[in-house]
Formats: sequence, structure tokens, C-alpha cells
Amino acid sequence: MPYYRTVGEIPRKRHTQFRQPDGSLYAEELMGQEGFSSDSSLLYHRHLPTAIVAAEEFTPPAWSRVPNLPLKPRHLRTHKLDTPGADPVLGRHPLLANDDVTISYVVADRPSPLYRNAVGDECLYVESGAAQIESTFGVLGVTAGDYVIIPTSVIHRIVPVAPVPLRLLTIEATGHIGPPKRYLSVRGQFLEHAPYCERDVRGPAEPLLVDGTDVEVLVRHRRGWTNHVYANHPFDVVGWDGHLYPWAFSIHDFEPITGRVHQPPPVHQTFEGPNFVICSFVPRKVDYHPQAIPVPYNHHNVDSDEMLFYTGGNYEARRGSGIEQGSISLHPSGFTHGPQPGAVERAIGVDYFDELAVMVDTFRPLDLCEPALSCEDAGYAWTWARNPGR
Repeated sequence: MPYYRTVGEIPRKRHTQFRQPDGSLYAEELMGQEGFSSDSSLLYHRHLPTAIVAAEEFTPPAWSRVPNLPLKPRHLRTHKLDTPGADPVLGRHPLLANDDVTISYVVADRPSPLYRNAVGDECLYVESGAAQIESTFGVLGVTAGDYVIIPTSVIHRIVPVAPVPLRLLTIEATGHIGPPKRYLSVRGQFLEHAPYCERDVRGPAEPLLVDGTDVEVLVRHRRGWTNHVYANHPFDVVGWDGHLYPWAFSIHDFEPITGRVHQPPPVHQTFEGPNFVICSFVPRKVDYHPQAIPVPYNHHNVDSDEMLFYTGGNYEARRGSGIEQGSISLHPSGFTHGPQPGAVERAIGVDYFDELAVMVDTFRPLDLCEPALSCEDAGYAWTWARNPGR
């Protein structure tokens, strides 16, 4: 996490006696990454965070994936996947996946169960609507345009805020997600060239205390799913401090890096994960060389697949391809992709792009999941040639 925070009540020294009003000790919980060798936070519980009274295997909604065969670019229309009565965790539609990351889409109108992802960090992008992210660290309010990073194993639930349904793009990693290392000093401070900084990052501001007994928590772990029943509600933390906690950052606070000629996608990078990166394309002034061509040149990223989620504005390079709000394009390694026919000439002389998109580039091929095939625009691959596929 980018910086140190302290919330609620904590003792002056860690691992020392910290007593409740009745004289009993608060229970410490150190949550840390990479053993004891990376970021961590120290939480103080009213009850033992280790006390479970039952554990049962849980069967989540089934899904599978198939290779992108035949190899071709794909266009997915996520708004065709609307499912009434879905929650933000179990209602997810997996679309694209490999052994490093799973990318899903969900439209939710009711709270998720209490949930712990013990496989890796999650990055949620809010396309529309609003939600409260409740966790052992407190409450985090999020709205359209927010990215939310939920670290591995944080118990949380996602509560949509009515009246607008919550639309989420979810990016589930098998490791940790954070700011690119090149944006950070050796001590973890954002550097001057970074397109966002600590002032743009939001975390929980106060404890969330909830009473309850025999509380169920769904746990996704490396061997499957388990339903744990906790003796006491896990939201019993009176205070915590550290660098590890759920946090939010708005895509609207991303400061674009521009140049006289077209800038490559690394200038849009926002986060990095295990064998993938997440980038933000935001409204911006574009190339100002007198002979500049503002739209991207044809390019072939030979080591990566490129997924782009179109979440607002007008994406000039894709005009005429059928791309719309909520569309996802997949341009795989092995295929040279670029602007649609006519986009290059139309862009000459344009000095501003009003576009909003989230990109995930993976360094292992992305497979297709059944929901992706059910909402695919089968004609997309042929839009550069202006004739149907054979």
C-alpha cells in the first residue's frame, strides 16, 4: 500500500498490553504479505479472530475456460449479461482468464456475503452505481470511476447503494496488485513523475464495529472454497495501523502524460500485478506535433494479450467497429491490431480525446469463459477488412 495509516484506538507500542474496558486484552492480528517481509497492518479485535465454530466445503457457481481458438480479436458486450438479483461476489460473470488473473463483470443490486479471497488481491472498477465496501478495516465508500484494491484475505462485503444497480469490472489476481514500482521511491513514496499520489488515495477513516455470533464468511482459497462460521462477527476491530488495507483511487484523478507525438500505453499504467498491468485511458489533450497522428499506430505486442474495457466517452480509434459503453475488446498476441479504417485520417488535427477506458495487458494468453462467448459480437474480427468472415 502506498502509505502508513492509523485508524481508531491502538496502544503506543505494538505487541504490548492493550486492555478493553472490562480489563481483558484486545486480541492482536498481524496481517502481512510475503511472510513477515513486506507490507502489513496490525489490527486489534474485541474477540479472538481465530475462533471458528464450523467449517464446510462450499460449491461456488461453476465456470470453465477455453483457449482463444481460432485465434482472433474479440468484442464482448457486457451489458447483455445483466442478471436481476445478483450480488457482487457470487454473481460475477467470468469473461477472460489465465493462471495469473480472472477478469469478470457483474451487475449487482444486493449485498454480497462476507467474503475472503485468500488466493490474491482484487481490483474492482466501478463502471456505474455506488457501494460501501465494509471490512475489518472499516467502511470505504466508492462510486463510478473508482478503482478499489482489496488485499488478499481481507474479510469484506460489498453493499450496493440504491437506486442505481452497481456495475463492476473485477480483476482477481493470484498475487498482489499495487502501483508500478517505477512510480515509487525506495521507501514507497509516490515520485513526482507519477500520474497520481497519496492525496488521491482513500482508505477507511474509522472502525466498523458490528456485533454478532455464528457469522458465516465465504473463503476462496488455493484448494477451493470453504464456508467458515466465526464465533463472533469479524467486524470487531477497534483500531489498526500499517500499510495494508483496502483503498480506492478514482480514474478521474489520474493525470495523463502526453507528448508531441503519440505516447505508448506504458504512460497510462496505473497498477501492476503478477504477469499483468492495468492502465487508465482518460480524457486528455493529445499529440501536438504539427504533423501528429493522435490515434494509436498499428501495433503487435508480441508478448502480451490486450483487454480494453470501454467505460465512457468516445473511443475514436474504434469508431465504426460496434464498440459501445461497457464493451470489452480482446486483441491477442499473434494478431496485429490498430485503429479502425478511417480513424487515422479523422484524427488528424484533433487536439483532445474524450475517452474513458480500463486496459489489462497480460503476459500469458487469456482464455475465454462461457459468459464471454454468450455476449460476443461475432463480426468484430472482420471490421478492419469491411467484409464478413469466411
